Amino acid sequence: MDRAELADCLGVRHVEGAFRHSVVCESDPKRFQSAFASGVAAGGKVFLADPKWTPTEMAEFERLRAGAEVENPEADAMGDLGWLYMPTGGTGGRLKLARHDERTIDAAVRGFTRHFLEEKVYAFGILPLHHVSGLMAWLRCVLTRGAYSAGDWNSLQVGELPTPLDHGGYLSLVPTQLQKLLAREPAVRWLKSFRAVFVGGGPSWPDLLDRAARVDVPLVLSYGMTETAAMVAAQQPGDFLAGDRSCGRNLPHARISTDAEGVVRVAGESVFRGYAGGPMSHTRLFETFDVGKVDPLGHLWIEGRRDQIIITGGEKVDPLEVEAVLRGTGEFSDVVVLGVDDPVWGQRVVACYEDAERSPDMKKVRSEIERTLAPYRRPKSYVPIMPWPRSSLGKVNRMALRRALEEIRSASAG
Repeated sequence: MDRAELADCLGVRHVEGAFRHSVVCESDPKRFQSAFASGVAAGGKVFLADPKWTPTEMAEFERLRAGAEVENPEADAMGDLGWLYMPTGGTGGRLKLARHDERTIDAAVRGFTRHFLEEKVYAFGILPLHHVSGLMAWLRCVLTRGAYSAGDWNSLQVGELPTPLDHGGYLSLVPTQLQKLLAREPAVRWLKSFRAVFVGGGPSWPDLLDRAARVDVPLVLSYGMTETAAMVAAQQPGDFLAGDRSCGRNLPHARISTDAEGVVRVAGESVFRGYAGGPMSHTRLFETFDVGKVDPLGHLWIEGRRDQIIITGGEKVDPLEVEAVLRGTGEFSDVVVLGVDDPVWGQRVVACYEDAERSPDMKKVRSEIERTLAPYRRPKSYVPIMPWPRSSLGKVNRMALRRALEEIRSASAG
């Protein structure tokens, strides 16, 4: 597929010789789709932005965009690779823009259709289109001549459930969205109308998955990221309800391996072309920040992130493991475990939780923690945070959360 063919799929005509850069910063799905199509047709670089970014994040985006507009002029002149800049890392670290193009997108879509044996893809989308999970859900439908229905998360939360798709179709959720929908029986029935409900396997905690399995929600655990044009590993429909809790096997367009330290590596034609401001990547191999393993049957298991490991008293603590136990108590609407500097231990394990009307039963929490976690893994303190910082995807903004925690600690010290 070339760029003109992508424009045709989007319902616009690519103007030969045109070269105009575009920024797509829209929260409304229809306006986003129109602006994205126009950007593809315009022939220049296309930058996706989150309308809900803070002024600081938007300023960082503008700095990266300004630099990217003038980089690789030789490639621009040849209409070469890496013209679509997708944001990544803004909530867990410093904002980056990953370069993609029609070839990486096409590879990801073809891998999806081969894995799930689909000629045409039908999907209901509630994730924002500037995010790779929302964008690719839409583009899978566009490139296969299927159909995409845009939904509204706020409406779903208050019980306004749309009519199920005629073809069953697909839905993508983040774990916190799944948690809220499982709390209402009508929403559970709606979830069960889909052929598959995708949810990232890494951040999902065991209690959440068990609840979904008990009510027969057709989850498909998957693995992917902005740098790989979304999904590169996924279960088959039915695997989850049969008891599988891995992220499934690699899709046909991707190759997944781990190194001696367990770092997950992804190779294939959907791997991005590099970050804005960095060199163009031609290796088609990406070393992720995730740690995991590939079992003898080819299933991928994600065990944590190497950049979030807490070192306390010389011992390594995976915060996701501790968070899973805390969520399993049912006492927190949301909780994040962080490592903070400590003069004695190097780092101290701290649990931050969303300050809600009902305070958690800390006696119950500590009882469960003492039963399941070694002493060095247990949080040394629990800190309520309000407001709870979330991204437009509903994910926790860990950087903002850490800043809020530091402000509380500084105020207490003062």
